[in-house]
Amino acid sequence: MHWGADLGALSGPELAALADAAIPAVPPSSIDVPLRLSLLPTLAEGWSGRPGLSGFRRGVAGSAGSAGSAGSIGSGRPADLALRLEAVQRRGARSLRIDTADAAASVAVSTDLELTVEGVLRVRHTLTNTGDTDFELGSLDMTLPVPDRAGELLDFTGLWSHERRPQCTTLAHGVWSRESRHGRPGHDDPFLSVAGVPGFGFRRGEVWAVHLAWSGDKRVWAERSALGAATLGSGELLAPGELALPAGAVYTSPWTVAAYSAAGLDGLSARLHPWIRSWATIHDPRPVVLNTWEAVYFDHDLPTLTRLVEAAARVGVERFVLDDGWFTGRTDDKRALGDWFVDPVTWPGGLHPLVERVHAAGLSFGLWVEPEMVSLDSELARAHPDWVLGAEGSLEWRFQRVLDLGNPDAFAYVLARLTALLDQYPIAYLKWDHNRDLLGGSAHRQTEAVYRLLGTLRAAHPGLEIESCASGGARIDLGILPLVDRVWTSDTNDPLERQQIQRYTGVLVPPEYLGGHLGAATAHTTGRTASLGFRLATALFG
Repeated sequence: MHWGADLGALSGPELAALADAAIPAVPPSSIDVPLRLSLLPTLAEGWSGRPGLSGFRRGVAGSAGSAGSAGSIGSGRPADLALRLEAVQRRGARSLRIDTADAAASVAVSTDLELTVEGVLRVRHTLTNTGDTDFELGSLDMTLPVPDRAGELLDFTGLWSHERRPQCTTLAHGVWSRESRHGRPGHDDPFLSVAGVPGFGFRRGEVWAVHLAWSGDKRVWAERSALGAATLGSGELLAPGELALPAGAVYTSPWTVAAYSAAGLDGLSARLHPWIRSWATIHDPRPVVLNTWEAVYFDHDLPTLTRLVEAAARVGVERFVLDDGWFTGRTDDKRALGDWFVDPVTWPGGLHPLVERVHAAGLSFGLWVEPEMVSLDSELARAHPDWVLGAEGSLEWRFQRVLDLGNPDAFAYVLARLTALLDQYPIAYLKWDHNRDLLGGSAHRQTEAVYRLLGTLRAAHPGLEIESCASGGARIDLGILPLVDRVWTSDTNDPLERQQIQRYTGVLVPPEYLGGHLGAATAHTTGRTASLGFRLATALFG
């Protein structure tokens, strides 16, 4: 019916009048009753737009003539779902659950809605297969109404080192759909989808914004029906056959996070930032970090790195991070991912001599890892080729493949190696990288496994800080954010480019999460030269 400006305390008759006023008249050539949009619209309601719920039941044969009955759901035939309200449960002053079901189709859906004190709306669905056979889930999406005056759309696109590029369009008839099949949000992530009054900006105009708190494949869209309704929607993007729910199984969608502002994009941040800070793991000022990558790349040796530690201490650096190249056989980016043992040739005494120098200089120690990936030229891939996602001969990306963390044995191996490193060395911080798209396998399964891995490590090592890095800024979302303490905003070290990336990332994410970058005077990503003052001011912006 409505989400946006506070309408005040409304009586029952006033609420009914509001609902009726929001519904278009019945036009010719349409259903014979007014179309009332729901949070989970389907064809059974007369909604001919993008459905909120789709799927089919396997292995049930029967007549196609009795729509809505179990007999009409044949093997491979779409389910004609017609959900009916069963209960509404209040859960405190700002939360409720709506229970619906289609008894004939053996599907039940509960919808959770929360409105935080900051004015952030969170909505998600939970579907239960109450039947006796598998239910193949196609989609379980959230649909929210926007008023007719929200005629302009803003979302984002981008490439490596050019993330969060704003793009605007008009919300005309039809669907504007942004879909990600990267297995991560990607550099072109829509990030935050905003509908607003024409001409809205940072400090002006009414805006309605939606973000899907999920780090795997997803879709976010805006739709205006010729019959009058306009909506914003979001949900996990499931591949055909990716998610089969056995009898009694449950699927819970990612949270859709939504916010309204009457004062432009800054008004959205004024709601979102305090809400994120209410559950954030960040409690201390952010340390100044030296990362070794652009200084030495793969050429690690103790004397050179000791000089870096000493220089870092002189200029006030507080954390020293050893980047890629520290583990067995890792002499370039073509080999050894997955072999997470300290290289005995480069580091005959382990990392202890370096850590001792770091601590003696008054700095904490951090380490780069890329646990979700594997090189085919690695001991791990040779020993366990079945742990590598994709068929033999599948495309490589940065000369690497994806490790199937949905495989319990692969998950246990990675967890054991990371735990061993954290137990052996006083590591305060992991720079957790993710340098390629999946391009195969189940993004749903992989994403859930990554969340589980991060959560397990954090629970076992409460003081550990983790950064989400994905070829720069390709995995920044509210699904990963509760599990990390920093995000790598972009790989670009051009401060002018970074100003815009930080500006738009910061609409959603508080600045203390945004890892900044003081690079060389001439940026290797653009060739542009900038003064030290401008580079420092940009890096310290948060």
